[in-house]
Amino acid sequence: MITDTAAQVLLNIARTAIAHEINQQSFNPPPREEQSLNERAGCFVTLKMNGQLRGCIGNFQSRRPLFQEVALMAAAAATQDPRFSPLTKPELDQIHLEITILSPLEKISGPDDITIGEHGIYLEHGINRGVLLPQVATEHQWDALTFLRQTCNKAGLSADMWQAPDAEIYRFSGEIIAEKNNLD
Repeated sequence: MITDTAAQVLLNIARTAIAHEINQQSFNPPPREEQSLNERAGCFVTLKMNGQLRGCIGNFQSRRPLFQEVALMAAAAATQDPRFSPLTKPELDQIHLEITILSPLEKISGPDDITIGEHGIYLEHGINRGVLLPQVATEHQWDALTFLRQTCNKAGLSADMWQAPDAEIYRFSGEIIAEKNNLD
C-alpha cells in the first residue's frame, strides 16, 4: 500500500522522466528513503489525453526499486509505445498520468477466476501475449468473459483462443495511482 505522499512522489518522478525524455535529456531519480518506493514491483504507466489512451508501457517484474522502474516506464510510455507517435513537448501539459503497481501473476483457468474491478489479465498463446490492466474492464463495463476475449484480441488472437489447451491465463491486481486533475 502506497501512502498519499509516496504516490505523489511517484507521479512527480513519472512526469519529470517524461519531460526529460521528450527533451532528450537523461534522468536518474535521486534515491528515496521510503521503503515502499524501494520495493521491487512491476508497474505500468498509462498516459491519457482528453480521456483517450496516449501511451502505456510496463513490466510485471522489476530488478530495480519501484521509483526507478516508474521513471523508466513513464519515459517508455511517452516515446516507445508502438501504437502511438512519441509524445511532443506541447502535449506534455495535456496528459493525465496513471501508475498501476502490480501484484505477482497468478495462473487461472478462465473467467470464473476473474473479479472485475480487482483483476487484470495477462494471456500467452505461442508467441502472442496480451495484457489488460484491472481498470480497463471497469472503464468499458465489461463482464469477465468479455474482458478475457478482449485480452485475446489485444494479443492478436481470436476472441476465444483463451480456451486453447496451450493458452496460459494469469490474473493480477494493481494499486492505481492517478493524478488528481481534470485532464482525463
